Amino acid sequence: MIHSILHKLKITKRDEKKLIDRLIYLAGIISPLITLPQLLNIWLEKNASGVSAISWTSYLIVACFWLSYGIIHKYKPIIFAYVIWIVLDALIIIGTILYG
Repeated sequence: MIHSILHKLKITKRDEKKLIDRLIYLAGIISPLITLPQLLNIWLEKNASGVSAISWTSYLIVACFWLSYGIIHKYKPIIFAYVIWIVLDALIIIGTILYG
């Protein structure tokens, strides 16, 4: 769908790739930011009720696999995004253990 829209706008393949690359970095920043309300609730209010350490540990493990994949393939957007995810996941897990 995006490809057809860009084609109609007469955007070249190279420009299309640059745009998608930038959007991926933006998504890599925005996605983890969506987790901030949960993180702030845990750490500022010292309240982790209803937060599952098991679920967040699972997310952390998956993020480590994605980070490894990004490093092996030298894919910077994946590395960038999953370093952020690993930090946030770890903070949520620690907060859940402390305040759960």
